[in-house]
Amino acid sequence: MKKINTLLLVTAILNTSVLFAQLPEPSGRRLRTIVEDKYSDSSIIIGATTGSWAFGTNTGLIMDREFSYVTPENDFKQMIIHPDPTTWNWTRPDAWTQHIIDNNQILRMHCPIGPQCSEWAKDDGRTAAELESNLREFLIAVCERYNGTQGIEYMDVVNETVIKGAWHTDKPGTNWECPWYRIGLDNDTNKTPLYIKIAFEIAQQYAPDLKFILNHHEANNASWELIKETIEYLREGGLRVDGIGWQAHVDNGWATTDNLNGLRTMIDWAHNNNLEFHITEASVWLKNGYSQTILEEQAATYRAIIEVLLEKHPAGKVACNIWHIDDGHGWHTEWYPSLFDTYYSAKPAYYAIQEALESSASVLNEYFYRAVMTILPNPTTGTFAIQGENIQSVEITNINGQIIKQLSIDSPSASRQDYQLSIDLSDQPKGLYFVKINTEKGISVKKVVLE
Repeated sequence: MKKINTLLLVTAILNTSVLFAQLPEPSGRRLRTIVEDKYSDSSIIIGATTGSWAFGTNTGLIMDREFSYVTPENDFKQMIIHPDPTTWNWTRPDAWTQHIIDNNQILRMHCPIGPQCSEWAKDDGRTAAELESNLREFLIAVCERYNGTQGIEYMDVVNETVIKGAWHTDKPGTNWECPWYRIGLDNDTNKTPLYIKIAFEIAQQYAPDLKFILNHHEANNASWELIKETIEYLREGGLRVDGIGWQAHVDNGWATTDNLNGLRTMIDWAHNNNLEFHITEASVWLKNGYSQTILEEQAATYRAIIEVLLEKHPAGKVACNIWHIDDGHGWHTEWYPSLFDTYYSAKPAYYAIQEALESSASVLNEYFYRAVMTILPNPTTGTFAIQGENIQSVEITNINGQIIKQLSIDSPSASRQDYQLSIDLSDQPKGLYFVKINTEKGISVKKVVLE
């Protein structure tokens, strides 16, 4: 028996050694190193998600190597901490508290009051009074336990409160529903569910050291309007909301001109209302196959989203949390959404983000966008020319994200590869400007410095 146990021990040690030895390291600098170097003011933070199960595995090692901002996927949710009325289990969330100290990370608690709750809370027999008591008991316990904990800086207070422009309500059974809706509605114009206000009241009272995020999952315009009105409603009631979150689970090729402009609009609204803007769950689904070309398109989609954040960070804080580490673990792995493949090697999407961050400005890589663009500045006159093909429109913004010039191109000559368009910025002050060029093949955003 001793011989067998020794053999098992040796095998385990060898397997662990192989685990570490097989973890490839990408070329270039690590993402967290780039962010800490180029954005030391923390105006942009880049993070990722996994669970405490990953500590010490290749998935967890990549997280710690690449990201200084982390979000536990499920470990802080009610279904883990308080799975039934008499059970409390803090093992998984507590494991993060020392881990983030050891790895010099900040953490956003994804412990939302929303659809991700315990099955017992979704029991159709629960009364409004019972639900409110259960909500208060859980959220107060979480706030009291982790407020002031080193490294824990954010909390998603509520999550997925709106769907298709209307409130996310309760449903029969225990499906994807929001049982807290049964607690009741306020008497404001939107009949805002009371649980939203209750949750923010609890957070403000019991977790004053944290920043509070209202997390949302759609890109639906009607839903965004209701989210904005909800934030205004909470603030009018004296409650603090520090950031707005968007779960950017998008399909490959999502980064069209209209979608990116919609993202810009939401970020601008957030910054204009003294809110941080967090992409809380970024993933780009590959539902149309898996090939080098498709991987490059995925990289372009990721990069375009990051480029918008880079464009907007001078006006206010922005964040992006990748909702997966590698394609072998996580949600919908069959759609390969991650920056690392199943063998833990960096995909084109990783290098696209790496290059975007290294550039320190919104300069897109023509390789991914297949659009050849050249900026020809004339610093003495304040003019410059754009040379490229299939140019459709041009938008120039200053470092604060304000649009100062917009041009629509209605010329057959714009389809030529050597087409040149002259832009005059002689009426603008010296400094850095971003030039967004829309073409039939994609979008390029380049920087121009007026000296």
